[in-house]
Amino acid sequence: MKKIFFALLLVSINVSVIFGQILNPGDGVRIIFYNINDNISGDYYIQQNGLLPLPFIGNIETQNRDFRFIKAQIISKYDSLYKNPELTVQPLLRINILGEVRNPGYYYVTDVEKISGILALAGGVTGAAASKEIYILRGDEEIELNVSELTAKGNTAADFGLRSGDRIFVPRSFWADASQYAIIFSGIAVLSTVVAILLRN
Repeated sequence: MKKIFFALLLVSINVSVIFGQILNPGDGVRIIFYNINDNISGDYYIQQNGLLPLPFIGNIETQNRDFRFIKAQIISKYDSLYKNPELTVQPLLRINILGEVRNPGYYYVTDVEKISGILALAGGVTGAAASKEIYILRGDEEIELNVSELTAKGNTAADFGLRSGDRIFVPRSFWADASQYAIIFSGIAVLSTVVAILLRN
C-alpha cells in the first residue's frame, strides 16, 4: 500500500513540475535522518551531468525535474531501504548575494531560510545599506521585496519565491550617498574659503 502511495505521489508531482522549484548543477539537497543510526545525514550536491549521488541508493536524476519530484524519489528509495525512516529533505539553492553586505558572494540557502538569515550568511548588511529595499534579480527581471513585511510575517525563502540562480541585491541608501556628498561639498567650501583668504593677502 505504501509503494502505491509513493507511486501516486510521484505521478502527481511530475504533472505539476512546471510550477515548482527546479534544481540546477551546483545546487543540492540537505537530508536529515531522525531515526537511522547510519551516518548519512548531510548536504549532497548535483553534478554537472544532472545526477545527485546519495549514500546507499545511488544516483538520482534531477535534470528538468521539480524538487518535489526529486524529494519524493529520495524518500521512496530510502523507505525501500530502511523500515519507516523519519527524514527531511530540503533544497540547497545556490544564490548570489550582492550590494551592501559585508561579504558578497555565492551562498547555499534552504527553502525554510528567512530573509534575515539569508543576509546573515553574507555577514549582514553594511551601515550604508537601504535594508528595506532589497531586490531579487532574475535574468532581466527585478523583484522588490518588502523587508518589513517579510520580517513581520516571518516568510521563508519558499514563501517569497526564491529560485536557484537568483541574485539578492541590497542597494545603497540615498542618505549614505548624501552624507558623502555633504562631506565633499563641505571640503570644497573650506578650500574655497582658504583660497579667498590667500588671494586677499
